[in-house]
Amino acid sequence: MDNYKDTKHGIVNHQNNLYSDVKSFIKLDSNASFIAGGIGGVVSRTIISPIERAKILLQLQSESQAAYRGMVPSIIRMYKEEGWKGLFRGNTLNCIRIFPYSAVQFAVFEKFKHIMLNYRPRIGNELNGFERLISGSIAGIVSVVVTYPLDLIRARITVQTASLKKLNKLDKPLSVWQTIKEVYTKEGGFFALYRGLIPTTLGVAPYVAINFALYERLREYMNNSPNDFSNPIWKLSAGATSSLIAGVIIYPLDLLRKRFQVASMNDGAFGFKYKSTMHALVTIFKNEGFFGAYKGLTANLYKIVPSMAVSWLCYDTMKEWIERW
Repeated sequence: MDNYKDTKHGIVNHQNNLYSDVKSFIKLDSNASFIAGGIGGVVSRTIISPIERAKILLQLQSESQAAYRGMVPSIIRMYKEEGWKGLFRGNTLNCIRIFPYSAVQFAVFEKFKHIMLNYRPRIGNELNGFERLISGSIAGIVSVVVTYPLDLIRARITVQTASLKKLNKLDKPLSVWQTIKEVYTKEGGFFALYRGLIPTTLGVAPYVAINFALYERLREYMNNSPNDFSNPIWKLSAGATSSLIAGVIIYPLDLLRKRFQVASMNDGAFGFKYKSTMHALVTIFKNEGFFGAYKGLTANLYKIVPSMAVSWLCYDTMKEWIERW
């Protein structure tokens, strides 16, 4: 009986020690940021999945195509033609992509903030605006490089059943692995999975930099204000404001990202033949006008504003909970 008690006591102690070790690991700031950022990204992207797909379809159609016009009509059309599954087509892969993408983004951002705080003399314990922009840019670049092939495949899956005249509509869409195989074997091997990486990085890096820097500045203001900003609505508002401003500024590069990702699809059926990022921008402004570079902007704002608002709220709430745990 005594042996049983000793064994049971030893197991309980081992479990308690393991629990403490897990807590200590999770509560490390970079790990907390990684977990909170990943979960926040998955929750926010799932909520706005129909909006995100509609945005991509609006970006890829030409002026002569009238299949998708406006956010709400596009979502209604997707539902009528493809059912509720059409609203979330590509979302599973997007969630698989967005967890490491968002997790790496937040974790790298926090890591570089700490590096700057520890190795550069300063007064106080907050970064200035320029340093936040640098940290955000690095976080954006790293997160894109780590997850880009998933982003490309997700874009392909998103459009392959859509009613776009330049696309041979598939009755049965290709699976993730079939799409990867098709890109790899028909479009140039491993590096084909990174087609569009440069315009994507050029778009994501400044977007993340502006978004993160603005949100942190707004949060800093709220924390130092004598007014009570503890209500989650204020965090949602701060996240929405920062993503709105960043999204409008860098939108033409986001449009380029999608076009480069599908340029080789169906033997170049979309007709996008760009030699470089600069050539693509000049071509779009020349052939489609100023507003051609902002095609789908409204749909994009419908997506990123609520997405980042929810993402920031989830991130801050979960990170605070983990640190208190």
